[in-house]
Amino acid sequence: MSDASLATEGPGGSAALEHACSPHRTAVATARVRRRQRRERLFRACGTLALGAGLAFVIALFASIIADGHGAFWQWHLRLDVELSTAELGLGAGPHTPEQLDGADYAAVLRSALYRQLPELVERRARREAAALLSSGAAFALREQVLADPSALGGKRSLWVLADDDADLFLKGKIERSTPEAERKLTDRQLAWLERLQAQGRVASRFNLELFTGGDSREPELAGLGGALLGSLYTMLLTLLLSFPLGVAAALYLEELAPKRRWLELIEVAINNLAAVPSIVFGLLGLALFINLLELPRSSPLVAALVLGLMTLPVVIIASRAALRSVPHSIRQAALALGASRWQAVLHHVVPLALPGMLTGAIVGMARALGETAPLLMIGMVAFLVDVPRGLTDPATVLPVQIFLWADSPERAFAERTSAAIIVLLVFLMLMSSLAVLLRQRFERRW
Repeated sequence: MSDASLATEGPGGSAALEHACSPHRTAVATARVRRRQRRERLFRACGTLALGAGLAFVIALFASIIADGHGAFWQWHLRLDVELSTAELGLGAGPHTPEQLDGADYAAVLRSALYRQLPELVERRARREAAALLSSGAAFALREQVLADPSALGGKRSLWVLADDDADLFLKGKIERSTPEAERKLTDRQLAWLERLQAQGRVASRFNLELFTGGDSREPELAGLGGALLGSLYTMLLTLLLSFPLGVAAALYLEELAPKRRWLELIEVAINNLAAVPSIVFGLLGLALFINLLELPRSSPLVAALVLGLMTLPVVIIASRAALRSVPHSIRQAALALGASRWQAVLHHVVPLALPGMLTGAIVGMARALGETAPLLMIGMVAFLVDVPRGLTDPATVLPVQIFLWADSPERAFAERTSAAIIVLLVFLMLMSSLAVLLRQRFERRW
């Protein structure tokens, strides 16, 4: 009997045909389901592999940075028994004025204390090698102590003084004792003296507070991030004060109040394009407008904030508009139905609900601005600055530029300082991201 005749014989024939074809259909459908399941498992495996690889690379990067830079947070010091005699200081009979104390030869006092600790130092070359173990900043630290307490003159005291950067690297284990003498800066005699002082308990590691409070220096052991930290703080605060109010106001006007006109569409396109403009273009604009035309002070946080504020403004506007769009339109209608004006509805009801998204966008924009280097190089913030800035118009630098400067230095100890500065910058960024999350949770409202 044919299939056609079975189909025309009523319900019984249709059931027989369906029964005859069901094993084939079931096998095909099962095979298709299995293929889809295999593809889904393969897709999940690829996604998991990609996520694991990315996470592994990030962990490896952070581990490398921390391993290279954690030593910069600790600095090795040498303990010397110093005799503050006026003869070695080059001072006459007292009383001594602050100017005389400021110009005294404190380095000679420290060298004499080291020579007494190593009595075999007779020849001039050996004494020079031993004196090279002390940092050039040790004399400045001793001078500050004497200026603070002039009564210490003529007495004796035990002082912990900063070691030179090469001695510091050796004590940290980054210069191997087995390395040939010709391939390292420290001689065998210097290594032997350091080991002897260490055996006598006259060598100790202390927390490097100068890294966070001091300015930049040509000597790695004296270089600090104090100027860059204050410069970054001033720049970020002023950038936030400039970009956030203007960005929110522009977003409110474009999204809630502005009539739909063609010229407004052109402004929206321009804002979206400005968010994708390379940052160095904003640096050129700041150089031409703020420095050359308006003659604002070069290398100042004020100019840096103006440049970064212009760069961040499109990001804040776009994020604020997206936050305003996420508020249900029914809230606006309910406020208007209860008698509120359009401005009252926006200000009292829409803005509080959109505020978490606005703040998050602003913090993300600030984090992007904090990591920028190219526009700040264009306005002169790459200059070598020793003094810590005291105001918005003082010459300053920021953390990314400081990292760039240290990474370009030939001194080996600056590599450790560079990694430490990267760690500080990452912590700064993590704090800003955490602040964004806390602000979102604090101001978030559900409807």
